[in-house]
Amino acid sequence: MNPVGPDGYEQHPLLNMNVRDVASRGEGVLVAVTHELHSHGTVRVAHIRPESGVEWTTSADNIQTARL
Repeated sequence: MNPVGPDGYEQHPLLNMNVRDVASRGEGVLVAVTHELHSHGTVRVAHIRPESGVEWTTSADNIQTARL
């Protein structure tokens, strides 16, 4: 697992790179991976910003490098 700061942000190796969300098939820049506490445990959430600028979130397990 990648290091996580005290603010809950993960130092993910794909940060600021183009990624694909395999669940939605959307592509954009990975701007953050946060760790959120829920009743069933910690959830890793990827925050993706496409060219339109409207960000969305998905499970961090759903991201992969986007093909050019």
